[in-house]
Amino acid sequence: MIETLKQGRSDTAKASDASAVRMAVEGILEAIENRGDVAVREYAAKFDGWSPEQFRLSRAEIDALVAQVPARDIEDIRFAQTQVRNFAMLQKAALQDIEVETLPGVVLGHRNIPMNSVGCYVPGGKYPLVASAHMGIVTAKVAGVKRVVAMTPPFQGRPVPAVIAAMDMSGADEIYILGGVQAIAAMAIGTETIAPVDFLVGPGNAYVAEAKRQLFGRVGIDLLAGPTETLVIADDSVDAEICATDLLGQAEHGVNSPAILLTSSRSLANATLAEIERLLTILPTGETAAKAWADYGQVILCDTEDELVSEANRIASEHVQVMTRNPDVFLERMTNYGALFLGARTNVAFGDKVIGTNHTLPTLGAARYTGGLWVGKFMKTCTFQRILTDEASAMIGEYCSRLCVLEGFHGHAEQANIRVRRFGGRNVPYAQAAE
Repeated sequence: MIETLKQGRSDTAKASDASAVRMAVEGILEAIENRGDVAVREYAAKFDGWSPEQFRLSRAEIDALVAQVPARDIEDIRFAQTQVRNFAMLQKAALQDIEVETLPGVVLGHRNIPMNSVGCYVPGGKYPLVASAHMGIVTAKVAGVKRVVAMTPPFQGRPVPAVIAAMDMSGADEIYILGGVQAIAAMAIGTETIAPVDFLVGPGNAYVAEAKRQLFGRVGIDLLAGPTETLVIADDSVDAEICATDLLGQAEHGVNSPAILLTSSRSLANATLAEIERLLTILPTGETAAKAWADYGQVILCDTEDELVSEANRIASEHVQVMTRNPDVFLERMTNYGALFLGARTNVAFGDKVIGTNHTLPTLGAARYTGGLWVGKFMKTCTFQRILTDEASAMIGEYCSRLCVLEGFHGHAEQANIRVRRFGGRNVPYAQAAE
């Protein structure tokens, strides 16, 4: 039997929050659509207290900011980017162009074509997320994207040197100090000074995620990524301290970041609840994590492994930390998750910052139908076909003609018929099925 020991906010309250976010985002997008740079500047000043002469950083400004970053930090950034780049290159190597003769004289294939322009959002209003630069920009460049625009908000009234260094080292072609919905809109819609992109990537808060959702179709988006979610699956083979640490380590992202413990051990559940309260008194980001845990934290108790798996798939969390005696059971049986972290030796922070997998992952249940950001998201798999012989054209044409007439598409049928007449020497009546 599945028992909820701690529940978060109600679905009704969450729906009310989402409605307010949706309406606010609609207004900002409409203003930027109609007034361009003027509206972008107004919102940057309103939300971030930021109104520079220009939002795009010059080469000299970038160099000056990078020069402020300590050498050790530069080396750490370089190490993380190497891991992300290497894994993205391995993923790209798995994407093969194909060209195959499927029937005598009939050739089909596909090519994996990089997008021409991509906008990478690097969050930073609450925490300067250096790692998001690697995840979006490095991966886009490995894919072969020609123009990568990177935007990040100011932090405490100024650009963050380490974030700018990470963007520059990643290979960004344009770097802007601009955040929130106004950044997403500027990249997607374009303004008098910012050329629009074809595709948007990057995590963000609820407003950023909603802006991406509303702009989807006008541009492509990677996925709905934010606010951060984490699910810890544990049995009595681990202790409460590590469970509580992994839950609060993600709850600190924001006051609306869900953190869920799914366990088969009642004693571990109770001990983790107590340990969370202790850690919140010493965690420097405890105020944020405490609010997130109070409103969005859950503890769910299951009797069996089957219940653990079914509940985990129902939740479809962005991050899933598995600390059980046999974590591979969840690798084999789970179908809905953004990323799995198997065993107590690894954790979500490794994936977020340095290990090499991408940290831009599906939230809000999107893990039911998509994985996270990877090199393939920046590429379009486009098919082509070629017919080498008259005989093959006529043969395919006969099948096509009959199938088109079956559907009532006589113009389509004539496209096939003219090939049957031209290359097969048969006198098929105009816009009728080949016999």
